[in-house]
Amino acid sequence: MALKGLTLALVIALAATGLIVSAAAAGVLSSYQTVSTGGTVTALQSVNVGIYADSTCTTNASFVDWGALKPGDSTTKTVWVKNAGTADAKLSLSTNNWTPAAALQSMSLTWNQEGKQLAPSEVVQATLTLTVSASIDASITSFGFNIQITGTG
Repeated sequence: MALKGLTLALVIALAATGLIVSAAAAGVLSSYQTVSTGGTVTALQSVNVGIYADSTCTTNASFVDWGALKPGDSTTKTVWVKNAGTADAKLSLSTNNWTPAAALQSMSLTWNQEGKQLAPSEVVQATLTLTVSASIDASITSFGFNIQITGTG
């Protein structure tokens, strides 16, 4: 019986020694490397086109007065367009809400900045040209319409 107890003690001692040696060997054989990271968070890109009556872009252009025009006349007005957004903007011009509606058939508005790429914070001078057809309906004695300048990013 004493031999059996001694054998069991020897087996337990060998197992414990094996675990200790294995743990020590695992610690010696392990390795690691630390890698630092970093980055930035930026705001979403935006396009924000403003139309101004002055080159310093402090006065919004809220109304364009074309004055008194005759059939066949053409006149120009100047505005400044600023991209207050954070992305490039491709400019385009359109009109809407013509009063009277028939004026749309006899008048046209063009400008010199169609398709212009405007960088963030960039300001460009734009010339608006309104042309009245020589054959405009004589019943049109006054007119109005909205100008829409769009920036597409």
